[in-house]
This record gives sequence, structure tokens and C-alpha cells, in this order.
Amino acid sequence: MFKTFMNRYGTPLTTGFFIVSGVTGVALFFHWGPTAFHPIHEWLSMVLLAPFILHLVKNWTSLVNYARRKTLYVPLIIAFAACIPFFFQAPSGHAGNRQTEFMALPVLEHAPLTQLAPLVHMDADGLVHRLQAQGYTVGSGDQTLEDIAKASGHPVNDAVVAALQNSHAGGPGHSGHHPHQE
Repeated sequence: MFKTFMNRYGTPLTTGFFIVSGVTGVALFFHWGPTAFHPIHEWLSMVLLAPFILHLVKNWTSLVNYARRKTLYVPLIIAFAACIPFFFQAPSGHAGNRQTEFMALPVLEHAPLTQLAPLVHMDADGLVHRLQAQGYTVGSGDQTLEDIAKASGHPVNDAVVAALQNSHAGGPGHSGHHPHQE
């Protein structure tokens, strides 16, 4: 019964979870998609281990044959060697753990515009106008970006980007106020 299960589902499950892991991994790399992609990628990549093990068991003889012919070693060495540079990256910039971005996004989504406006060197009215100029439905500075996105039919990630865009660009909703640097 176990052998039948492995033969029937090992490879298809591995394929399905690999596709999910691959798509969410690419989306995370390019900063696309909803914030749900991060936990999907982490958790379902862990779940991928189970069908991967089933796949290995099912194809054990082939794997042993690759090892005997020594065609297994070079791909393994290349795969592990590709990891090495990541251990030597400086912890600044985009290197290292991007968990901070995923922790900050919910804070930005749920904060009222009155609290977000100073982050972009504006008052709440300026931020309301900036978002309205970009097609968002905004009633007041007391609304959150999540509420504004829902009311406007836009993804909340897009609303965050619209609110936090470079305030020095001089576009619609630009307050013209910049703090002086000393």
C-alpha cells in the first residue's frame, strides 16, 4: 500500500509543491505579490520535504546509479558551492534577512494617514491629496491604507507604495515642505 502511494503521488506532490515554492520564491525575489507569499513560501517549502523524501525513496535505485556513475557529485557540489557567497554578504542593504520588511508592512497598512504623513515629510492633508490624485478613494486622514485600498479596489501593497513614494518627486499631493538637514 505504501509503495502504491509513493508510486502514485510522490512525483506529482513533489511537482506541485515545487511549483508553489518556485512561484512564491520568484515573487519574493522581485518583491511582487501579496505579503502572504512569504509564509506560503516558508511553510510550503517545509511541506515540500515530505513529497521530496517520497520521491527519493521511489527513485532510490536511479539515485544510487547516478552516484555510481559519479554524475551526482558535480551537481551537488555546484548547488552547495552556490550557497557560499551568501554567508559572506554584509548585513546591510538587501543582503541578509528581509524579515524586517514583512514585519513593517502590516504596521504601515494599519496606521492612519495622520501617523504615516510625517514619514514622507507631509501633513495628513497632503498625503490624502497624493492618494486621491492616484485614484484612491480617501475620506480623511484618519483612514488606514488598508481601508483606503479596499474602498478603492486596489491591493494594499500598491496603496503603501503610493503613499510612501519619494516625496521629493514633486508630483500630485506634494507638500513642498522638506526638513532641513544639518
